[in-house]
Amino acid sequence: MFNWLSKIVAFYVEGFKSMRLGKKLWAIVFIKLFVLFAIVKVLFFPNLLKENFRNDEERSGYILDQLTHTDISIPNKGEKNGTH
Repeated sequence: MFNWLSKIVAFYVEGFKSMRLGKKLWAIVFIKLFVLFAIVKVLFFPNLLKENFRNDEERSGYILDQLTHTDISIPNKGEKNGTH
């Protein structure tokens, strides 16, 4: 099992070593991923739980309430689409 796994890893390592243009393209891919996951997250997705609650107990209570809160009205058998 380990033998074929090491062959696969060696195949990709050797292929990556012999690349010229590919290394630049992979660098661009990693820079884009960094921008997407690090910078965009910080700018557009603030940590609302840290801002709105003082401690972990309040945060966990809020999350539990949101996950278990059901506000779905189920129509009776004779009703269609919730109308009478």
